[in-house]
Amino acid sequence: MLARSLTRVPTRAIARQSLGKSTRASSTAAGAESASSPFYLTLTASLATAAAAGSTLWYYHLYGKEAFAMTPAEEGLHPTAYPWVHERFNKTFDHAALRRGFQVYREVCASCHSLTRVPWRSFVGVMHTVDEMKAMAEEHEYDTEPNDEGEIEKRPGKLSDYIPHPTRTMKLPEPPTAGRHGGCNYVFSLLTGYPDEAPAGASVAEGMNFNPYFPGTGIAMGRVLFDGVVEYEDGTPATTSQMAKDVVEFLNWAAEPEMDDRKKMGVKAVALLTGLFAISVWVKRYKWAPIKTRKIVSASVG
Repeated sequence: MLARSLTRVPTRAIARQSLGKSTRASSTAAGAESASSPFYLTLTASLATAAAAGSTLWYYHLYGKEAFAMTPAEEGLHPTAYPWVHERFNKTFDHAALRRGFQVYREVCASCHSLTRVPWRSFVGVMHTVDEMKAMAEEHEYDTEPNDEGEIEKRPGKLSDYIPHPTRTMKLPEPPTAGRHGGCNYVFSLLTGYPDEAPAGASVAEGMNFNPYFPGTGIAMGRVLFDGVVEYEDGTPATTSQMAKDVVEFLNWAAEPEMDDRKKMGVKAVALLTGLFAISVWVKRYKWAPIKTRKIVSASVG
């Protein structure tokens, strides 16, 4: 019995020693792996982010463009892209151009095209004064409430009234710059795109006018802007392109008079969200830093 117990002791000691060596070896390997893992995790996350961004851009390049089912003949000639200043995120409308554009609208366009969704008061402080808009509103008559006899009388217009319908029934969709493909570029190209005569081979129905920018190239509206047809109050030369540019800017303002407020709100939102994102990144690193840098070591027992 004594000899048997003496022979077992070295065996247990050797096993314990080998177990301790393997435990220390595994602990060292785990420590080295955990020490180097944040770099690989960061590298993997960066590669995954780059792959996701690249795939998104590739998908947008292939499928993110605006698709049109019409043929080029039905869609019309694609308008030229002009550098409209008000389309920049940090720019507003040229208010002198808005005033001139409203003059062009009143003297040339108002007989056929309406702005019945725009009240007179919206012009105040943008391109005209209160007295000027009151005088313009009073030039038109509006229906009053029926009196005791049921008769509807007329009254002069007020700032709270909307611009009345034109005398004719033909009206463009309101607002034209926002409802048409191409926006400002389309309307400007349409107004300045009337040739002196239709090109050879172009077929236009009787009573229609040729314009390559209009879908189908045949439009009922004839050319209305000619050099000098309007005499600007500020002395600006009233060329065809100048009048078209001014009236297009005015129509774009009529389509979205809240553009300045929208841009200001966008800048505030970007600044606020950027600050909140920076704070969230700091809080995330502050909370997870002790956990990600924790080193787990398994020690041998006995």
